Formats: sequence, structure tokens, C-alpha cells
Amino acid sequence: MKITVMGCGRWGGFLAWYLDTLGHEVTLWGRPGSSRLEQLRRTRTNGLVTFPETVAFSSRLHAAAEDSEILVISVGAQSLRNLMERLPPEKLRGKPVVLCMKGIENGTGRRLSQVAREFVSPDTPVAVWVGPGHVQEFTRGVPNCMVIDSQDRQVTASLVEAFRGSLIRFYYGTDLIGTEVGAASKNVVGIAAGMLDGLGLSSLKGALMARGAREIARLIQAMGGDWRSAYGLAHLGDYEATVFSPHSHNRAFGEAFVAGRDFGQLAEGVETARALALLEQRYQVELPICDAVRQVLDGASAPREALEQLFLRSLKEEF
Repeated sequence: MKITVMGCGRWGGFLAWYLDTLGHEVTLWGRPGSSRLEQLRRTRTNGLVTFPETVAFSSRLHAAAEDSEILVISVGAQSLRNLMERLPPEKLRGKPVVLCMKGIENGTGRRLSQVAREFVSPDTPVAVWVGPGHVQEFTRGVPNCMVIDSQDRQVTASLVEAFRGSLIRFYYGTDLIGTEVGAASKNVVGIAAGMLDGLGLSSLKGALMARGAREIARLIQAMGGDWRSAYGLAHLGDYEATVFSPHSHNRAFGEAFVAGRDFGQLAEGVETARALALLEQRYQVELPICDAVRQVLDGASAPREALEQLFLRSLKEEF
């Protein structure tokens, strides 16, 4: 199939490389003037994967959308609205749009599929592709399982069939709300884990994981999703890759933050923590872990004080 991957960062680059290995005709799109895109054109590598000649590079937004049968989007979660505003809906009509990032829009509290839906016609399927996995491990041949979810089971099944391979096996998602909220919020839990690492409190990660999944289950249920999704691959199933892995940007960001070091890279959990505050108020659900992370990030609480208070909450209050 002809697939355009929009976003030439680390994950977008991997997706283009992976989809090419499955035999698809892949174009990797980057914005005009992108230094990453220019590097790829010159060297055909981003330092993690090397692209064969079968992968094309483009900065022509409308052409990249028009020439594809499936549009895979991998940009920063807070940049999705800007990208969708520039995509002509008539060129997307009937083509699956697959969102491969994890976040909730800050300022609106909208899930990313909701943001995309604002800009496409009703007959354009919107799906999400989330779950555990790091480029560094996939490119060493280490396989993992991920999730594809949408509001249409036939669309989900067709995407699983198109994208499955020896490196990635897919679970069929059946709860778009739970999948998206779980995937986004696990990045906030990842930041909390990094803060614990930076403070020498890594032994509390077990409590963090147990309470984090319960906290997000309550939110998913309040939003109309299936609370059990918090215990699936999109959330709890992604904790190993987020809470412990040295490759996790969110964990590394949290560790650097409490140490006073500039991390210098995107950590999606930062804006998601702020967006979750909107959902907490909207749905009247307590999110103590997410609150603690947000307060530390915004300078309202000292890291050690906030985390110690968090884990001193009584079990009766929390559960």
C-alpha cells in the first residue's frame, strides 16, 4: 500500500523504516525547512535507522496526503491541531488517518482522535497506534506488542493486517477512550518515575505503578470508557518501557528535572499533565499522581515534598 508517514522525528522515522520492511510504498514527510528532513535527504540515516532507496522523502504536504492510501501521523501531540488545519479534508476522504503519538491537547482536554476528527469528513476513519516499544530495541530485532484502536472494528482489523510483522504484533483495541487516555497518561507516570529515580526513591516505583493504574482507571470510567483499559497494553502494559527503560524520554526528563539539568528533548508528559488537570476538574475525579507531577513541573511544590506527601496518603483515601 502507499503510506505517508507525517513527522520525521525518531518515532516517525522508525515507522517509515518499519512499514517499508513490510513491503509498503512509503513516503516520509517533514515540514519545509526541517533540519531533520534535510539530514535524511543527505545521509538517509537518523542515527538509529538507515533508509533504503525505496523510502521517499517529501516536504510537499498536500501531495504527500493525496498520493497515499493511509496517512500515519507522528508529530508532537500539541502540534497535531496545526497540522490537521493545513491538511485538505478532500484529499483525506475515505483514507485511514492513524495517530502514532500519545497525548491530550492542553487547553481543551481533547483526545487526539477528537482533534483529528474536527478536520476530516465523517467517512475518513481515525485510528490510534500506541503501546510499548523503543526504536533502539526494535532496530536490534527485539519484538514487542502494540495496540491499534478505532471506532470501527473493520478499520482496526484492516490496519492490523496491513501493519503486523515479526517485530510488532498487534492487539485489537475495543475502547478508544481508554486506549487514548491510558497511552497519554502513562507518560505522566513516566515523569513521576524519573523524579523518584532522581531523588533516590526508585524503590517506590512499585507503589507508583499500582496506584497509577488505579488512578487512570477511575478517569477512563468517568469519561465513558472501560476502566479495564488502564490495565492493558496502552497503559499498564507500557510501564516497563516508560517507568524503567533508559530509553524513555519521559522517565529521563523527570530524573533530569529534579536534578536541575536541562533535558533538551520533547517529553510529551509535561503538557499531558497540564491537560489532565482539565479532565480532573471536568469529570470530578481525583488524580493525585498527575497533580503531584504538574505541581512540581510548574514550580508550585518541591519535588521531594510533593512525592513524599503523595506516598503518605492513606490507602483508604486512595483505594
